[in-house]
Amino acid sequence: MENNYCVIMAGGVGSRFWPMSTSQCPKQFLDVLGIGKSLLQMTYERLLKIAPKENIYIVTNAGYSELVKNQLPDLQNYQILTEPLRKNTAPCIAYASAKIYATNPNATLIVAPSDHLILKEDNFIQTLNVAIEDANQDERLVTLGIKPTRPDTGYGYIEFSDESEIFPGQVTPVKHFREKPSKEMAELFLKSGNYYWNSGIFIWRAQSILNALEKFKPELHQLFAGDLSFYNTPQEQENINRCFTKCEDISIDFAVMENAKNTDVVLATFDWSDLGTWGSLYTHLDKDFNGNAVIGDNVHIINSTNCIVNLPNNKLALIEGLNNHIVVESDNMLMILNQSDEQNLKKYLIPMAENSPEFFK
Repeated sequence: MENNYCVIMAGGVGSRFWPMSTSQCPKQFLDVLGIGKSLLQMTYERLLKIAPKENIYIVTNAGYSELVKNQLPDLQNYQILTEPLRKNTAPCIAYASAKIYATNPNATLIVAPSDHLILKEDNFIQTLNVAIEDANQDERLVTLGIKPTRPDTGYGYIEFSDESEIFPGQVTPVKHFREKPSKEMAELFLKSGNYYWNSGIFIWRAQSILNALEKFKPELHQLFAGDLSFYNTPQEQENINRCFTKCEDISIDFAVMENAKNTDVVLATFDWSDLGTWGSLYTHLDKDFNGNAVIGDNVHIINSTNCIVNLPNNKLALIEGLNNHIVVESDNMLMILNQSDEQNLKKYLIPMAENSPEFFK
């Protein structure tokens, strides 16, 4: 376990969770479930079961470092890696992998987003241990696949061989990574049985991912791992800032996973959601007999069905006559939106930010 390291990616903005999630305090720092813990805190506590706390690193935007320190006070400064610019997941992973490799060349990394909801945590840890064992054989690059429950067009998919019997916890080679599909393709994926959702959780040895980056993205590898001498020194941040100004903006899927031939997927069964939207959160909340999920102590909802409501506890509210709506208030911002229009939220926010910039600072 001393060679297990966790890298939690916590630099995203999470605009689809507006108005609670803002650029000043994105969703990973929010208690969106109303349980007294942020998604980041839940992720950290979950990963403490797989690695010692001194081996857990958070990669975040430089502007969020104080939020990380406040929410995870047990962390030391060396465990909070700050990005001066958002350049997607490949540079983030290259940075963390090189730093940890410079610390421990025998490290095995678990790379996970900070804003996922995972239930049945014992099952999750068991699945991770299977992935770690596989990653420590040769140079396997391992990801966790989630059995799809619906033809969701918001997730990427992993295609794997259908030649062997599919069973939970099975490790199988990846045939293809598939981008977010159309509704028709998603239905075909679901029907075929050999397509799982791509969880975005990766397991590999630090050496393995650095070798893969050197093979498929040599410029990125040279920037972050060509010289390891500045890591864990006072010059680290200055050098990292320089690397981020020069590096490509690219995801780890495009940079490595879709090109590599040594990729495996562990077929997982734990309950999982990337909580990308209010609608995805709705599916995981307790509901009343009318299908309403309510967070807030003083919400009175009447003649309404299948709504998600998230209001401050000090707000008294009466909601009547809504169906399939999202009702959220935060910091003097209110959203009432039909769930079927949620994919348009980013588009709706553009003119709002132009007309009321004081709310989007």
